[in-house]
Amino acid sequence: MLIDAHCHLDFADFDADRDAVLSRARRAGVEQLVVAGTHRDAWQGTLGLAEQTGLHACLGLHPVFLEHHRLDGEDDDISALGQALKAHPRCVALGECGIDARFGDTLDRQWHLFDAQLRLARDLRLPVVIHCVRANDDVAKRLAQLGLPAGGLIHAFAGSPEQASRFVDLGFTLGLGGAVTYPRARRVRRAVASLPDDAFVLETDSPDMPLSGHQGERNEPALVAEVCRHVADIRGQTPQTVALNSSDNARRLFGLPAP
Repeated sequence: MLIDAHCHLDFADFDADRDAVLSRARRAGVEQLVVAGTHRDAWQGTLGLAEQTGLHACLGLHPVFLEHHRLDGEDDDISALGQALKAHPRCVALGECGIDARFGDTLDRQWHLFDAQLRLARDLRLPVVIHCVRANDDVAKRLAQLGLPAGGLIHAFAGSPEQASRFVDLGFTLGLGGAVTYPRARRVRRAVASLPDDAFVLETDSPDMPLSGHQGERNEPALVAEVCRHVADIRGQTPQTVALNSSDNARRLFGLPAP
């Protein structure tokens, strides 16, 4: 059994054939999925999808969607996020949130938003799902300062073995997806090879983060089986071993039910 620990099946990219996408995932052995919310206006769709299909959800304020976030006044999005996470039983984590240093002109606002969500995750004792692009060292430093009790997921990890080790030491799990399938991604592939068996989950980030050989295509949860095969090859393990370990790790991280 496989778990896609991070996807965006609620995005409009899947509106035309979402049921077929889910059917392909299940035929590929993907039995559970975690759908990540990105901004307040989309949370209801994320939650509705989880409730209708039996999937799991996390809700957050994504750094790339800054123009959507309301951070001032009585009805700010941080307060709304806390209320939504407490009200909905299918919410297994806070996220997707984080830092994307490709957008340097918004970094101050990104950090303000990220810090507020980290404090909320700490107070609610929820794992946090982190988008971290070109900011691994700074994010790790902030996580070390806060000491989040439930840890979380470093989504789409693409760093070095040293950065991977630091996140793991902080109690975080690394999300492995499309990036690790590219032979030229030597640094992250070395990190994947070095990870303990209990330190990673598999994910697709559907519809984004296409795998090697699928460039230009819409990504989808069924392809987590292909990610599994790549990770197994890198680690010198069988796909069955990688599937078992990654799924156990996802269940433990998010509190998902046993199969």
